[in-house]
Amino acid sequence: MHLLTLTRTRDRCLERWRTMAGHLSMGILDLIVTKSPGFRTLSLQMASRSLAVAIIACAAGALAQEPLFMKRFQWNNLPYKVDTDTGERGTQYGYNLCNSTTENQHSLCQTATVNSLDDFCLWGPPEPNSVVGNTEGEAVAWCTKPGRGTRLIPQGALTGVQFMKTPDYVQVVGFIDQANINMQADDYGGEMDPHGADQRGNPLGGLLFSNAFGADKSQFTQVVEWHNFMGGGVFCMKACDPAGPNAAHYCEHVFDRIGCQYNAPAAYVKGVFESCEGESQDFPGIYTDANGAVQTYTQPPESLGAISTIPYTPRMPKSSNCVAATSSAIYTGLPTGTVAAAAPTATGASSSGASSGAATGTNKPSAGAATTRAGSQSSSTAAPTANAAASTRVFDFAGVAVAGAMTFAGALMGVALL
Repeated sequence: MHLLTLTRTRDRCLERWRTMAGHLSMGILDLIVTKSPGFRTLSLQMASRSLAVAIIACAAGALAQEPLFMKRFQWNNLPYKVDTDTGERGTQYGYNLCNSTTENQHSLCQTATVNSLDDFCLWGPPEPNSVVGNTEGEAVAWCTKPGRGTRLIPQGALTGVQFMKTPDYVQVVGFIDQANINMQADDYGGEMDPHGADQRGNPLGGLLFSNAFGADKSQFTQVVEWHNFMGGGVFCMKACDPAGPNAAHYCEHVFDRIGCQYNAPAAYVKGVFESCEGESQDFPGIYTDANGAVQTYTQPPESLGAISTIPYTPRMPKSSNCVAATSSAIYTGLPTGTVAAAAPTATGASSSGASSGAATGTNKPSAGAATTRAGSQSSSTAAPTANAAASTRVFDFAGVAVAGAMTFAGALMGVALL
């Protein structure tokens, strides 16, 4: 296991438990201070110790299974589902073995491709009128070319696209009428990538392949590092060359709150469809300041609120050999219509449930507005927070509510995962 992966998993678990502790502290910590003074020091010590145990349990559970980005598959030999695990987020929503029998507007295919200007996929919700922050774990592939076993992006939904091939990655960016792929029209969206707090990916089990890294276009290579931002009518999908030494850096997954502008700087022009060659961008989060010094940006946690300022503007990579096209000529065989109707049997992810996230702010913009998310972090805290609230009532009588809540919630995770 890479040290970087361990560190990121620890940090995400810590942030998760900070969020839970924040909810508890509003009433419970005050209770400890005002009641049972003799227990005060012991309670806080137990809470600190329990918090550490809970973080370890969270990290251990996330790493007990093989992370999605470390799994390897062949294009012509895919299992039905690549994620056979269970956990806090349940089982994989869709499937990876996709063919002509699965190709329709209700497909649950979770194997995507990024090949060229006229042949790429984006991740989108399976049910209409959804908020990305609530459904990123269940996202399915929406593609521009028939024959992949996926849903197809409806005709006219794409209103500007640039495909870029660089020495380190291929990237497709542009504009989309996102209601056509089941997103709420005003959702500022979020990020999908093969990581997530539990290392199962968003979507769970989502795979990406490309034929852009070799001369033989019949050969598809698994892309193990990628990121896809969707929202605000804008999209960017970057697939990093798995043979490159810096794939994990170009396809960073820790800047999920600052969108396409900072993760995939490019020429976003409505009405233009073009395929280009270009130079690689700076690593996301790395920039050169006015004094010529290289700096690293650290994204603040969601608990600190909206990001109002970012200390730099990313460098725009140079492009060359751009070839223009028209959407009607390159996007053929696509269905008409605006929104894919909900499948009659799909009762577990209704649009009403997905859209309920709007009230919590998941579709509100902040820095990098076009693709800012509340993300998996907010959704993954739901179960521990509920457990914590319940355990508070159980242990309140002892004057050690915080410690009890932490221990109980940690036990729920630890017993199942350690």
